[in-house]
Amino acid sequence: MSDRSLRGMRLGAQSMETESGVEPAPRQRVEYRCEDGEQVFVTFSAEAEIPPVWVSKTGKEALLVDGERPVDANEKAVRTHWDMLLERRTLPELEQILEDRLNILRERRGERRSA
Repeated sequence: MSDRSLRGMRLGAQSMETESGVEPAPRQRVEYRCEDGEQVFVTFSAEAEIPPVWVSKTGKEALLVDGERPVDANEKAVRTHWDMLLERRTLPELEQILEDRLNILRERRGERRSA
């Protein structure tokens, strides 16, 4: 009975084609290097565009050997709350607002400021 059992195979796991006569696509091996000297080798298709920066398995940024560090033109300058406030008000306006608010607080506490 065991010689008559049907043999099955897993779907999508194995191909019925043989690898004889098959040539892989052309490839290129590219070297990247981290700041600490760690070398990272990555294999790309010969047609692929090579990225100038690669993140290594250790999470560090590695630069393409004989390549230039890319300039990130999309990087925005950091704006603080103070910078945004100065876009809306001038320093004399801010000083006047501060003086008004301090006067209100002094009146609540019963203090009078002599001018």
